[in-house]
Amino acid sequence: MATLIASIVFLFSLGGAGAIAYRKLPLLIGLPDVAEEGKKDEIILAVKNRVQNMSFIKNFSYEIFLQKILSKFRVLTLKTENKTSNWLQELREKRKKKKIIEDDNYWDEIKKK
Repeated sequence: MATLIASIVFLFSLGGAGAIAYRKLPLLIGLPDVAEEGKKDEIILAVKNRVQNMSFIKNFSYEIFLQKILSKFRVLTLKTENKTSNWLQELREKRKKKKIIEDDNYWDEIKKK
């Protein structure tokens, strides 16, 4: 049943994509093969200038960024280590309790025999 529904959705999606392509095909054919180099260069320069004029990029420091990333990584590592240590301690306590219970039962079993 799920395969049938997935197949139907796939076919409708494929049909929709085909319809969109069919409608836009004349427009796509009318486009030039290669964009003009001068126009591309102007767009690239305009974007580059806008990016360079943003205030947060002017004041950006790679060293401070690296410090923050390393600090967050250290905190994450410490949290992971602490959680692992807690799990290990709990396992040791459970094993200790289990051993005590087994030792108590040992002498009771011997007395019964």
